[in-house]
Amino acid sequence: MPRARTTKTHRHTIRAVHPQALGSDSHSVSGFLFVPLTVLFVSVLLGSLAMKANPLSPSSVDSPPAASSSISPIFRIEVQYWADSISKWAAASQLDPNLVATIMQIESCGDPRARSSAGAMGLFQVMPFHFYAVDDPYDPDTNAARGLAYLARSLATGGGDARLAMAGYNGGIGVISRAEWTWHAQTKRYVQYGAPMYEDARNGINPSPALNDWYEKYGVSLCRQASQRLGLP
Repeated sequence: MPRARTTKTHRHTIRAVHPQALGSDSHSVSGFLFVPLTVLFVSVLLGSLAMKANPLSPSSVDSPPAASSSISPIFRIEVQYWADSISKWAAASQLDPNLVATIMQIESCGDPRARSSAGAMGLFQVMPFHFYAVDDPYDPDTNAARGLAYLARSLATGGGDARLAMAGYNGGIGVISRAEWTWHAQTKRYVQYGAPMYEDARNGINPSPALNDWYEKYGVSLCRQASQRLGLP
């Protein structure tokens, strides 16, 4: 038939024009070339999926290491007493243990029964309205859970800035969005000592000038009370 003859003539024409590309079989385009293309496509696809699934991609290898799970030795012995608990509480709250230790240092110096004239209670000096009716405010785990939840909120509101987080923890999260000159004097003082104390802890500066300065001006009686409460020498 003419249709069949035309097809046969067409195939021979292809052989004559492309002898190296087609080889000895006119079906090489759909055979030998199609298979490598398929293999290449599958390889690229699998490679892409592997890059997404592999946590050790170049970007993750070059990323900074995670925060230490232990606290710096700069903190006073009364806070070091809680080192293991601080690591546990920090992990549960997704916070840097040194930030948690800095807050405890200033708030209570590790005294689990500390109470302020404003009514703040426990290790992290948590105000009564942050507790549930069934909570024991002086239970260390409960006090840490409520206090550090607020610290985590403060840190998030401050865009990860520890200095702003401290201001929010002391003066209320609302102060973070306000100009510093409007902050209460106590909040300014809190940040003045807390921020460099935290930086000293992070950078391994021991002894910490900031902590020593705070201790001499505000921490002597607080830490003495904590030491007595914990039965430390």
